[in-house]
This record gives sequence, structure tokens and C-alpha cells, in this order.
Amino acid sequence: MAPTISLALVLHNHQPVGNFGWVIEEVFRKAYEPMIGALERHPRVRLGLHYTGPLLEWLRINRPDTIDRLRVLVTRDQVEILGGAHYEPIIASLPRRDRHGQLVRMADELQALFGQRPRGAWLAERVWEPSLPYDLAEGGYDWTVLDDNHLRSASVREDGMWGAYTTDDEGRMTTIFGTEQGLRYLIPFGEVDKLIGYLRDHATDDGLRLGTMGDDGEKFGAWPGTFEHCWGSSAWVDRCFAALEENAEWLTTVTPSGWLQRQTPIGRIYVPTASYVEMTQWALPADEANAFHDVLQSARTQGRPESRFLRGGFWRNFQSRYREINDLHKQMLRTSAKVERMPPGRVRDLATDHLYRGQSNDCYWHGLFGGIYIVHMRMATLAHLIAAEDHADRMLGSLDEARTADLDLDGIDEVLMATAGQSIVVDLAEGAGIGSWDLRASRVALGSVLRRRPEAYHETLIAHDRDERERAAGDEPSSHADAGTPKTIHDIVMVKEHGLSGLLVYDRHERRSALVHFLPPDRSVPAEFGLTDAIGDAGAVHLDAAALGAGRVPDLGDFADRPWNLVRLAPGHLEVRRHGSLETEGGPCQVVVTKRLTLGGGRSDPSLEVALEVTNTGGATIETDLGLGFAVNLMGGGANPAAYYERVDRAAGALITSAHDGAADLAAAQELAFGNRDEGVRITLDTGVPARVSWYPVETVSNSEAGFERAYQGSSLLLRWPLSLEPGQTARRRVSFAVTQERDLAEEDLGPDTAAVSNRADAGMPVIAERGS
Repeated sequence: MAPTISLALVLHNHQPVGNFGWVIEEVFRKAYEPMIGALERHPRVRLGLHYTGPLLEWLRINRPDTIDRLRVLVTRDQVEILGGAHYEPIIASLPRRDRHGQLVRMADELQALFGQRPRGAWLAERVWEPSLPYDLAEGGYDWTVLDDNHLRSASVREDGMWGAYTTDDEGRMTTIFGTEQGLRYLIPFGEVDKLIGYLRDHATDDGLRLGTMGDDGEKFGAWPGTFEHCWGSSAWVDRCFAALEENAEWLTTVTPSGWLQRQTPIGRIYVPTASYVEMTQWALPADEANAFHDVLQSARTQGRPESRFLRGGFWRNFQSRYREINDLHKQMLRTSAKVERMPPGRVRDLATDHLYRGQSNDCYWHGLFGGIYIVHMRMATLAHLIAAEDHADRMLGSLDEARTADLDLDGIDEVLMATAGQSIVVDLAEGAGIGSWDLRASRVALGSVLRRRPEAYHETLIAHDRDERERAAGDEPSSHADAGTPKTIHDIVMVKEHGLSGLLVYDRHERRSALVHFLPPDRSVPAEFGLTDAIGDAGAVHLDAAALGAGRVPDLGDFADRPWNLVRLAPGHLEVRRHGSLETEGGPCQVVVTKRLTLGGGRSDPSLEVALEVTNTGGATIETDLGLGFAVNLMGGGANPAAYYERVDRAAGALITSAHDGAADLAAAQELAFGNRDEGVRITLDTGVPARVSWYPVETVSNSEAGFERAYQGSSLLLRWPLSLEPGQTARRRVSFAVTQERDLAEEDLGPDTAAVSNRADAGMPVIAERGS
């Protein structure tokens, strides 16, 4: 009898919460729909398909016929639909109650759509932790698909990759199918005859071997350059499926559950924390990620057997690499705990759905295929968490808060202040800055602005731009050593615009609001009102937005990223103080700054006031500019016409509106407005004493499967006042923000038939802290 083998293909079709509809439509047209058509043309090819909850939702609304076509494929036992966590979170990052809830919700939906409960679960980004067998089994799942990298970490040899293994936790078992490395490289990028030959080479007389290949469905048409290869003149998928059917005598395509019905796993293994190799590299700090990449590539190129033992970082390291990811994760955990305390009913169901959507994985990490840098997804994720917490707070009567707690779990308390209309988190250890500023009614995470920081791939971009300059000069590029090496999507260098390396600027500290700065004194501004939009215009501002955005302006003080003391905390009021210093021509000078934050207004019109007292406690006169910085995000990227800055040019008597992702300088302004018409949010800033105002876009350079690109992360707004203080003198400045919101999304969620929930503040809330510095 001729040797035989089985092949299990599993395709993961992923669209996250918050993605643009036109993006999903394009990927559907290029990858998802053509694959269904190919399966209809080749009925003897069996495989598994996974669709994330957001993608299923989009299909139900926009392509219901696709659900019908899938149902036919499932009914004739050609396709097995996988489940998993509904909105595709990293399951291991969730509280156990939410792990179970997301897994069961997906199983319930698939049963309703296709008449079968799923047996297999797809794990987002194949992030594995040893506790997951228990969660999968509790959710009703029998098996999952991991990578060859996972199996190697469990000491499975290369010839042991052709099958499945069991693993367990707390007495509950699951089966692991591991993607075989050779199949992953060949499908769909190798020649079809080489794929068939590779499978024939690994067939055995007993026919017990199973080759598994589980990977993204988007690589079959949506990745750059793959549509023509998969569906165009090359028609790789149809040729592959035809070859599988032609060789069905010895090569059987199976679904994983179908294989388990006939075969038993090879044995038992225990997989440590793992993901695919690239994810473990991305989880490392930038310098270590580059070192790991170089060592791994060198070992592989030399064929060194020990390369299989090389491991990168742990997925949870993203929470230590990025303050913003850790804040997001801890906000999710706090919100989950609040939702858990809600009484059963429709409002809790709404809050739970928002919570689950806010757990979608893309913004809890960063790499080539997603991450925290994707601003519209980040803002959507935060909006769902704001919504879930708001529903919970309204029902639990906890809209108003003023407390200290270790919110980010770094061992140091932060301050949480909330009212019916907004909530803020103040990090006392780092400048007493506002790291989170959430508007409840509109669900806008106003303070979500990402810090510009080094990334491992920036070195690749710098080398690429250097090579481009050398080519333009007629020289041999410096980085040509690997020119003949085949590239994967992880290695291809594409850029969406030239000279991006010139945008690489790294911030000295986290992006927060209400940070106090002391800047070199600027006496270039005339006393009368002045306005410049042309950055670098010598007629108005010397320390302009261009210099600020490029990080060329030094901070003479130590107030923006150092600890402050809590003086007083009461409902709606926070007072903090720092005894610090600033550099002067005569040396360091001691300064005391007191900062008071006041939350006011109602649900639709919250307000924030920041008041400063600066006292010269040194022995010399201070000549400086006092700066107060803010980081705001109103989704203004791409010159979004809905997002704007608005100010009055008094000299011309005109109202001037400019894009929120632009830059400008005002020499003397007392009032400024900014907002987003689509979100129905408008914020009016009043500086009390006229201030010099500069703003500029915070833009990062990140990498994706489509290439290097600049990404708008928010807007930096700096207010400055000239300051001259004799020893013992005190200066005072005040800034207020008045917010108006046209919509209350919680009321829209609940509808007119749901009884209103009281938003009344608890007037008897106690003063939590009152002590001197």
C-alpha cells in the first residue's frame, strides 16, 4: 500500500473592533470571498475557517449571502467553523469570568448561525499561557491551533510536528494542533508541485501523519502582492486545490475535528508561555529586539541546530514596554470588575457587550499586523471601555469618585477623579500629569496620545533611507548584503512616503496633560497680539511649534516627569505640590509649584480648571517662560475636516479655523476652541491671562504590512507665559476647559423605553486627603 498522509488547513479571518468599513470591504473582496468561491469550486477540499466576532457582525449586516454560502459548506461537511473568544481578545489577559463569557458567546453565536457548536478555538495571535486548557475546556472547546514555535518550546522535535498533542490544566484537557514550518512557508508562497512533493516526502505507510497549517486568511489575497498570486494570473489557490483533489488517493484533506474522530494524539506536552516568533521579538525592548533578530537570523542562516531553542519575550511585556498599553489593560480590568457588580438585566448586557468589545486584542500590543499605534482602533477600544464603565457607574451610583489607588499596579498610588461628565487619572509620580481624560457622554478618550519612542524597526527605516540617498547620489547602497535573500512579509521594506526617518523624534517623558514646564525665556514676541501659521516665521514666535515638535526646546525645570506630593483630595478637587528647581544662568534655583485641578459642569458640559502657583524660594531672580502642556486626541489625523482648532485673529477681525493635525503659534491668546464635529465635541480654552500658544501634531513612524508610515497620535498644546520672579515672589496662572457634547451615547444605547438612571452626585462624599507638603 502506498504511503498516505492527511492535511488540515485552518484559515483565520480577522477584523478587529473599530476598523473602517471600507477596509473590511476591500479585504472581503480580495481574500474572504474568493476563498469561499474556491471551496465551492473544489468540493473535495476540506478545511477549517475562523471568523472573528466583529467580522461575523459585518458579514451578517453587509454580506448575509456569505453566511448562507458558508452554511452550505458546513452542512456538507466541507468546512469546519472555529470559535474562540468572540471579540478576539488575548484570552490570557482577561479575568477568568470574561474568558468564559467571550468563549461561550462565540459558541452560542456560531450555533445560531450554522447549527453546530464549535469544537475548535482560535487563539488571538496564538498567545498561549499554560492556564488556557482549563478555560478552553470550560468554554466547551476541544482543540486549538498553535505554531511550530510553541511545540519546539515544549521540546517537540521537527519530525514530531506531524500530528496533535494533548495538554491539560487543573484536570481539564485540550488538544493542540501545531502548524508545521515547511507547510507555512509553502502555503501559498511555494510552487504547488513543491507543496505536493513535500507532503509526499512526509507520507508514511501507516498513514497516521497529519500536516497542519493554520494561518491568516488575509495572506490569500489581502497582503501586499498576494491577490495576483493567489487569484490572478497565477491562480495559486485554485491550482493548489485542484492538485489536492487529484492526489486524494494518498493525500486526504481533513478538518481538525474530523481527524480527531479517527485518530488519537501523539502524546502529552506542556507548552510554556509562547506566541509566534515575531510576536516574541516585538515584545522585547527595541535594542534587545534587534539583537534577538540578528542572533536568530545568523543561527538559521548557518543552520545551527540550537536556533530552535532561541526564545524572544513574553507577550505581557507589552504592558511594561508601553505605558499606554498598561493603562488600557488596567482600565479594562477595573471596568470588568464594575460590570461584574451590576445587577442582571438589559443595561448589564449592554455594558458587557461594550466591555467585550473593549477587550479586542489589537490595541494591547504592537507589531507588524496591528497594535496600539493604530489610532482609530485605539480610540474605538477606549470608547467601548468608557461606555461599559459609564453604564456600570450610572447603575451602581458611582459616577462621582475622588480616590487614590495603585491603578496601574506599579506600586505607587495614582489619583482617580470622576464626575457625571468626565473622569481623569493623575499620575503623581510622573509630573502629576493627567494620563487619562475620558468624556462620558461622547465616549471620547481625550487624553489618549501616544508617546514617540524608539522601535526596533526604526533602524531598518534609517538604513533604508540612507540607501535611498546613496542610490540617488550614484553610490552603492550600504545595506546590500542580503539583497539576494528571499524576503517574508516581516522583512520587506516598503515606505508610504520618502524621508520618513527625518520624522523620528523621541519624547523625553510620557504624553500627559497639565504638565508644568520651565522653558528658556522668549522675548521675541511683540507686546501686541500676533499670530503666525507659518512655522518658523521669524516675525512672531522664536520657540515655535516646529522647535517644540522636534524636541529642540530644553526644559529647565524638573517638574514634568518627577514626583509631586498630594496635598488635598476631595470630590472634584485635587491639590498637589512639588519643591523642585530650575536651571538659570547663575545655577539651579529652588522653586515651589502648587497645582490645583477642579472638575465641574454636568454630564453634557463638563469642565476642567488647572490653577498654578509658582513661588521663587531661591536667592536669585528667575527669568523664564512658564509652560503648561496638554495632550489631546480628537481623531484629527489625515486633515480630518471634522476636527479643528478655532481662534480669532483680532487684527483682521476674522475667525480662523485650521485642521486639528496641523501646527500653529499664537503670540498672545486668551481663548481657543477645538473639537470634532462628527463626535459632537467642542472644547473652549480660556487662559485667563493672555498666553503664547503653540500646538503641533504628535506623529509617530510605525511599520505595518503595507509599509512604513507616519501616524497621527494626537495634538500637543503648550501654553506659555513670560515669568520674572524676585526671591519670595509668587505668580499665579489659571486655565479652564469648557466641554460641550451634542450627544449622550448612553441614552442612545438605552433608548427611550428604558428608565433613566440617576446621575446625581453624592454630595456627602468625604474629603479623602488633606495634608501639608
